[in-house]
Amino acid sequence: MLADMRKMVNDHLLSLIPSSTEIPESLVAAMNYSLNAGGKRLRPILVLLAYESLGKDPKEILTPACALELIHTYSLIHDDLPCMDDDDLRRGKPTLHRQFPEAIAVLAGDALHALAFEFLASTGDARIVREVGSAIGISGMLGGQVADVESEGKDITLADIDYIHRKKTAALIEVSLKIGAMLANADEKLIHTLSVYGFKIGLAFQIVDDILDVTGDQDKLGKQVGSDLKNLKATYPKVVGMDESRRRAAELIDEAKDVISAIGPQAAPFTYLADFILNRDN
Repeated sequence: MLADMRKMVNDHLLSLIPSSTEIPESLVAAMNYSLNAGGKRLRPILVLLAYESLGKDPKEILTPACALELIHTYSLIHDDLPCMDDDDLRRGKPTLHRQFPEAIAVLAGDALHALAFEFLASTGDARIVREVGSAIGISGMLGGQVADVESEGKDITLADIDYIHRKKTAALIEVSLKIGAMLANADEKLIHTLSVYGFKIGLAFQIVDDILDVTGDQDKLGKQVGSDLKNLKATYPKVVGMDESRRRAAELIDEAKDVISAIGPQAAPFTYLADFILNRDN
């Protein structure tokens, strides 16, 4: 089912970047280069899974679900820039600012961000726009990114690194599940259950990312190993060590599976996905 959803998302993404004589070809090419470079498509899949868990057809919300992938891609483009992490590889390909002029890379990220909100607004539900805007804004992803940048090379506490990971990564994963449930008109109890599950797997996801930056295989990861160390980044292994990082990630995944079990048989794909996040190698 997850493989089918990933294919559904990938196929739909191919149709989302408009092509017109009124849009600069370089911008369209840059947007498509990063958006269609591959990836797990975790965030749109979570939107679709939440929607389907209420007996709905996920094909009905492919466009707003894929808006989350546009947002994620824009954030990666900007993360990779010379003024941020200055990375050369992303998803096994040269980063966008290595393939295109840096200014075009910045603008392509901006364009994906703006287009994503067009797609979210097409739902006609202002709550969806507000929830996503909050998750990626100053109290969410962007706030976490600022804290991440400002923590480079400094001694930080576990509370500091938790804040960064919660905001920078977990917030977008959590809201993916939340809006999928909201679009399916779920009750508040289910929305809360899915949100808590999303928060826990989101935090675990980033801890595993921190671990893989130390122990991972560059060919499997599709990006440079050791970039966190090079950039003096705040990471879980740096703050609490590798063993405690693994223990905490496993604990969060167990907690997530326990939370999601409340929805009954529909929990199966969520449980599998939680285990995948813990045991992934890319």
